[in-house]
Amino acid sequence: MLDWSNIDTVLLDMDGTLLDLRYDNHFWNEALKLHFAEHHQISVSEAELWLQNEFKKVAGTLNWYCLDYWEQKLALPIRELKNRTANLIVMRPDTSAFLQGLQQAEKDVALITNAHPDALALKNKHVPLQQLCPQQFSTHQFGYCKEFQELWQGLQAEFPFDPKRTLFIDDGEHILDSAREFGIQHTVGIANPDSGLAAKKFSRHMAISSFTELALPFNAKAQ
Repeated sequence: MLDWSNIDTVLLDMDGTLLDLRYDNHFWNEALKLHFAEHHQISVSEAELWLQNEFKKVAGTLNWYCLDYWEQKLALPIRELKNRTANLIVMRPDTSAFLQGLQQAEKDVALITNAHPDALALKNKHVPLQQLCPQQFSTHQFGYCKEFQELWQGLQAEFPFDPKRTLFIDDGEHILDSAREFGIQHTVGIANPDSGLAAKKFSRHMAISSFTELALPFNAKAQ
């Protein structure tokens, strides 16, 4: 398990890590094909096939996460459509206590998400994430998503941290690989990012199903 005495900085993913991934999975995997089929007057199966093909073209790039890109590509008001199911935006049940614990333990904490700034703003509107984690970054401001080493270089310049004394938590193993390549010493995966799906396995990084498994210590002054 983690030795918190060796960790000064905690970098946290948002969707699937601090927030339940159900909202995003529902929109991109279920609702979007219905909207696309209706708008373009095609069958749902045709819409699904077309979308899957377009998703594959930009997987692992910043466009994958870019609302502007998808609004142009799909000729749909993505921002407006995402708002319609915003009631599904919820924090994971253990997120609030974990973020409060990090504050008590006096760790430097930052949220780093591949989500578009407008998607981040929508999440902050519906859950108290910004109050619990004021330092927030969208990778769009750096021009690279977390899959690229240039992102970590840009983030470190903006939010100085020692990779050897940093913990990064994310629900994507390939993104944890990228962080580890940059030199981030401590990496943890989220095995159950979507409350509606079965847990997944990580092969190269430690994975948890609850932040309580990390046994966060409290600074004596904060107790």
